[in-house]
Amino acid sequence: MGVYGRKGPWIRFAEKHLLVCLSVLCVFALFSCGNGNGGLEESEERGDGLIVVGYAQVGAESAWRLANTASFISAFESDPRYDFRLVDSHNDPARQQAAVYDFIAQEVDYIIIAPVEEDGWYEILSEARDAGIPVIITDRMIAVSDESLYVCWVGAGFLMESLVAMDWLNDHLAATGRADSPINLFHMQGSMGSSAQIGRTSGINSGISGNSNLNLKEQQSGDFTLEKGKELMADWLQKYPVSEIDVLVAENDDMAFGAIRAMQEVGIKPGEDIIIISFDAGRNAVQAVADGLINCSVECNPLHGPRVKEVVDLLETGETPIKTQIVHDGKYFDIHNAAAEVENRF
Repeated sequence: MGVYGRKGPWIRFAEKHLLVCLSVLCVFALFSCGNGNGGLEESEERGDGLIVVGYAQVGAESAWRLANTASFISAFESDPRYDFRLVDSHNDPARQQAAVYDFIAQEVDYIIIAPVEEDGWYEILSEARDAGIPVIITDRMIAVSDESLYVCWVGAGFLMESLVAMDWLNDHLAATGRADSPINLFHMQGSMGSSAQIGRTSGINSGISGNSNLNLKEQQSGDFTLEKGKELMADWLQKYPVSEIDVLVAENDDMAFGAIRAMQEVGIKPGEDIIIISFDAGRNAVQAVADGLINCSVECNPLHGPRVKEVVDLLETGETPIKTQIVHDGKYFDIHNAAAEVENRF
């Protein structure tokens, strides 16, 4: 079931943009101090005659996010027509909104937002529209009643990813003779209110309701971080014997790694004593699948930069882009293909 990843694109990306990936850490260091606007003075000086693009990124909380940011830096900074300005929001909605207000004040040509949260954008985007600045939403979605406030959305199919994961689980249970057995499922959600959390939770809940043998035992947020994933798993292991924990579904790889650490500290074998499913499918996660620590990791493609740049290029010609552009290939990695695909991952 499903479509396996093909070799090639991740290696080509890594080879072509190795220095760009290293530069991400330097970029975030520039913007980590003060009010999030540090370093913009130089960009303003070199903005004359260039197409100025401001990107309010979520943060730098994971390998997925770093690869996502690197793809934007590579796409825009490789084109001499563009002045690309990046702000790291440090997963703080207020800080991100302040950054967008600042982009409006700078009179940039385009604003790109990867929203920390879906809500709270109507007033800000209205100001951007009044200023004549097109806004592109990427990765996560926003919740506004007036969709004309943004040009288009480019991002992953979070709901589709979770449906792929639940289909994989049903197939795995059938293959291991447990299709008719009662199964206790523990669900580690991401940052509440984010599009990734909303979409993945919806699909996971749908998968559970569609299988009468699946029992949702716990469902709590690990906030997409390794540390909180470990803390949450440790709490569950104190509350329940391992015999009552059949499946862990973590809404990203980092929380899964935290949960694995908590399991290993008390002598539990992850991937063997407890089935583990994660999302993102970064290199470390796919290696963990190959090593038997994670049973399945579903891909969330982070390379949105080139697609978003295509949107801006199209807008520069006066054309109208497609409103919703989903980057989703239906790929997942399990014991059958993980070892062969590790080197192709971000």
